[in-house]
Amino acid sequence: MGGPGDLQLPADARGRLMRGLALSIVEKGYVATTIADVVRHARVSKRTFYEHFSDKEDCYLALYAAGNDLLLDVIAAAAAGPGTWRERVEAAARAYLTALAAMPALTRTFLLEIQAAGPRALAARRGMHARFAEHLRALTAQAAAEDPAITPLSPALATAVAGGINELMLQAVEEGRAGELADLTGVATELIVAVASASP
Repeated sequence: MGGPGDLQLPADARGRLMRGLALSIVEKGYVATTIADVVRHARVSKRTFYEHFSDKEDCYLALYAAGNDLLLDVIAAAAAGPGTWRERVEAAARAYLTALAAMPALTRTFLLEIQAAGPRALAARRGMHARFAEHLRALTAQAAAEDPAITPLSPALATAVAGGINELMLQAVEEGRAGELADLTGVATELIVAVASASP
């Protein structure tokens, strides 16, 4: 995934509008983006925009959902690869962080600006965290089947690990290092491994 053009979006007008928003976010940021910018990139009319979305936030939430689906698919594919369970954890962490690093402008808005985008956006963010935590639980459950020293993460521990990784990403993005998120692969892997190895 090298940028907004690589997001798996439909080729119809709705998909083009979501891609138009992504391109505008890269160009000028979410807050400064207008619906006129979105339709310019999408090469459609404002009337077409309002046939699919009620406002910019509605389009943004659809883009956020599509981006999250892609990221979770990336994690699942990497975790299903060969190697020991620790190697699969590392592969999944690297794939996830590399995908985010490949689209730094979108990653910044998905991690930072969404926190001030209203209750619907916050609910979407919580939903993404819950899905990420569920992936962590599934990964450690597979590990436990191979290694009796590993315990599948409980829902609470998976949520805590997901939150810790998210905080590391937030710090990096706030420091202008969104394009370097893959550098967090080692610490993210160690966190997952340590909690799964220590949990009763």
